[in-house]
Amino acid sequence: MSRNKALFVVATTLALGILGVASAVASDRTDRGVPRGYVLPCSLVGVNPIYHPEVFGNPVWAREYGFVQGPDRVSRVVSGCHRY
Repeated sequence: MSRNKALFVVATTLALGILGVASAVASDRTDRGVPRGYVLPCSLVGVNPIYHPEVFGNPVWAREYGFVQGPDRVSRVVSGCHRY
């Protein structure tokens, strides 16, 4: 009986290992290094500044889009900003 239990443990471990590797391969992101999304003037909804350093890393460009960085280094929409 102990041999059957050992085989069951080995088979279960092997099956879970295969599923784990398959899951890791399936979730591999192929869009690494590719800019994602876009920035709309006067709107920070859904924007991650990390993905848009050309806008949020340059105060002149940020101002063109209607953003200003506060003393706490958080970007905010300038009051009275109009989209177009």
